[in-house]
Amino acid sequence: MKQYYIDVIIPIPLKKLFTYSITASEADFLKPGMRVAVPFGKSKIYTSIVYEIHNNAPVAYDAKDIHQILDETPIVNAKQLELWQWIANYYMCTMGDVMRAALPSGFILESETVITKRSIAPIDESILEDDEFLIYEALHHQSSLKVHDVVNILDKKNVLPVIKRLIEKEAISVEEEVYEKYKPKLVRYVKLHNEYASNEALQVLLDDLSRAPKQRDVVLTLFSLSAKTKKPVKVAELAHESQASNSIIKALIDKGILEAYFIQKDRVEYLGENTETTKHLNSYQEQALAEVKTAFKSHSVTLLHGVTSSGKTEVYVKLIEDVLSQGKQVLYLLPEIALTAQLITRLQNYFGEQVAIFHSKYSTNERVEVWNNVLNNSNKAQIVLGARSSIFLPFNDLGLIIVDEEHEQSFKQFDPAPRYHARDTSIVLANIHKAKALLGSATPSLESYFNAQQNKYGFVELMYRYNNVLMPDIELVDINEKQKKKRMKGHFSDRLIEEMTETLKEGHQIILFQNRRGFSPIVECKTCGHAPQCTNCDVSLTYHQYRQQLRCHYCGYHAVMIKTCEACGSPEIDSKGFGTEQIEEEVKALFTEYKVARMDLDTTRGKYGYEKIITALEQQDIDILVGTQMLTKGLDFRNVKLVGIMNADNMLNFPDFRAHERSFQLMLQVSGRAGRTQERGKVLIQTYNPHHNILQQVSTNNYIDMFQEQMNDRYNFKYPPVYKQIKITLKHKDYNRVETASNWYAKSLRQVFRGFVLGPEAPPIARIRNQFHKNILIKIPKQQSLAKTKEAIIKINNSFLNVKDFRSVKVILNVDNF
Repeated sequence: MKQYYIDVIIPIPLKKLFTYSITASEADFLKPGMRVAVPFGKSKIYTSIVYEIHNNAPVAYDAKDIHQILDETPIVNAKQLELWQWIANYYMCTMGDVMRAALPSGFILESETVITKRSIAPIDESILEDDEFLIYEALHHQSSLKVHDVVNILDKKNVLPVIKRLIEKEAISVEEEVYEKYKPKLVRYVKLHNEYASNEALQVLLDDLSRAPKQRDVVLTLFSLSAKTKKPVKVAELAHESQASNSIIKALIDKGILEAYFIQKDRVEYLGENTETTKHLNSYQEQALAEVKTAFKSHSVTLLHGVTSSGKTEVYVKLIEDVLSQGKQVLYLLPEIALTAQLITRLQNYFGEQVAIFHSKYSTNERVEVWNNVLNNSNKAQIVLGARSSIFLPFNDLGLIIVDEEHEQSFKQFDPAPRYHARDTSIVLANIHKAKALLGSATPSLESYFNAQQNKYGFVELMYRYNNVLMPDIELVDINEKQKKKRMKGHFSDRLIEEMTETLKEGHQIILFQNRRGFSPIVECKTCGHAPQCTNCDVSLTYHQYRQQLRCHYCGYHAVMIKTCEACGSPEIDSKGFGTEQIEEEVKALFTEYKVARMDLDTTRGKYGYEKIITALEQQDIDILVGTQMLTKGLDFRNVKLVGIMNADNMLNFPDFRAHERSFQLMLQVSGRAGRTQERGKVLIQTYNPHHNILQQVSTNNYIDMFQEQMNDRYNFKYPPVYKQIKITLKHKDYNRVETASNWYAKSLRQVFRGFVLGPEAPPIARIRNQFHKNILIKIPKQQSLAKTKEAIIKINNSFLNVKDFRSVKVILNVDNF
């Protein structure tokens, strides 16, 4: 008699797949990509994914029986399994790691679902089948059941289809968590009816209203308010300014003299542009679109280098239209959730409900829903807009992948495994689907630009801003000199204050950028120089003023702000350096009558944290926004005219081979937020070293110079994209053990790779969460086989784990660790 077996992927970091035995009928029913619950170890039950079905018994152990089958159809398709296999091989992790990252947790935690009876109306029991009736009756006797109770009642493994049928018949409901829903605040605004736009019509109106002086006052107040601020006028504001009651304003609205409207999250369009016209591309965009299509004929990956505000999104929209008309799906990847908030509105204007969104602030249920829509190729998920994890969705027929802001480091996952790079993975995904990939950025990463130069990728440039708006005027301010001449107020130079005052007077908005959150990064005693340190990490605590706390940004440790020095007891405590909180305070003191807000990790907690701030800035409820690099990513604010970079030096002086490239990208991206409509924007960069090459290149927007200079360094010092790189990190709470282990590891690597091994070296912050870290870097020349290199590393890793003393040391393999 033939025996049947399945190999399954279990969501734990073990290298091998596990084999279980199944019956002949189960073998007929099961397909790769279905979920089965399997017993593992002595008492655990895991949700696993079927990888393949075969007849070969495992050699080393007896195959156990499976516990139950969870699906009627596969929830993971063959192309996904192929991608998982590639990720596991390339990024040196296990299929279990990939499965855990790929599946929404709602698919993995199945046995805890609680089933209750629907309380609305009793249903007609005659429509229930026998097994359904058994469950329904059991719910009369107890208020809720769990899945394993149902298994016991029906005495069979596969109960989920029964539960599913009961839900469809509305006999039972399944308990899940409820998440907050963000309701945008609706604000009522008024404007003068279009009939009265001309001066003559207005004059006639005012004459007519001479008998109703209060109504006339309201109209005049509205007129002066809108002339003065050029912002939409709120009903509440108009009532307050004209000291009129709401009934007078209502009377004017009823007469049709005033028109009331609500602004939600939609754009406030002052320029009278309708959404329809934005679809017509200008000649530069048309040309770029044509070039992209041509490039796709010879290359499956194309890089679009378009300056900030050149209208790359509109080009993407045209490409998406083409792909949808062929009946294929589109994946649109973004680095940052904050960006999705803005783009959703734009894409929904064009494609309606075909847009699905997927990112980490979504609840489990919402993610499962998107997953199912994509799997069934439903109309609701023809375009998926998402952060890096959306590459794992079960696409059937992908036609195009767009990676926007492809230079962003947020596309790389650092912890936990799989430590994949979403941009690189999406190129492989496109390849599996025989689809095209378009990488877009105003400041492409060196490796993408290098690949384009090597003719691996197609290359298209879009060098003019939309509507021919000028590139912002970038000015470097030497704060060293300003401090000598006593021209600084706190952290603001006289130049910056002057420009800010002028911008605010004209009714425009300002963005200030500082890449540190909190109030000040270092608190130190003036008497003995002691600075409070984190108890778990080698890093000084950051002072957060609004909570009167000292916090560690690595492990989350926090303590109350100290009043006296812990070392010598002196009350003279001084704070050094500055973060977004301190800037916010200073701005409030300098510009008391304007509204100031801040956007960083502390103010954007919660699912809609980003949207609330972005919406407020769009509706012009905020005059000055202070923030960290969240602000830099492709956001489109119509009314921002000035951008201030508070201190450019702390980015440049960072111990990382990409520090200069990153600073260039960050500063140009921030600058790109300024002056996106008629008027030319202004950017002020405060620095102690205005002659730094990178700053000079930023101020002239010179990408090519930066590229050539940086590539020169990369050739000389053998860094990516010239050489490949794998970083190995060892962690343990005992310093000596990490020391010994890392020396052993590096020595073994040197026997194979000779001089291409750097380290072991302690990182700038050597202890995090009470674990000491040591890094080893392996550089791999272009001609050396990557696969063979990884095999050698895995061999060394396995023999390392066989040394008894080293077993407790955690080893992290990070391929392309930048």
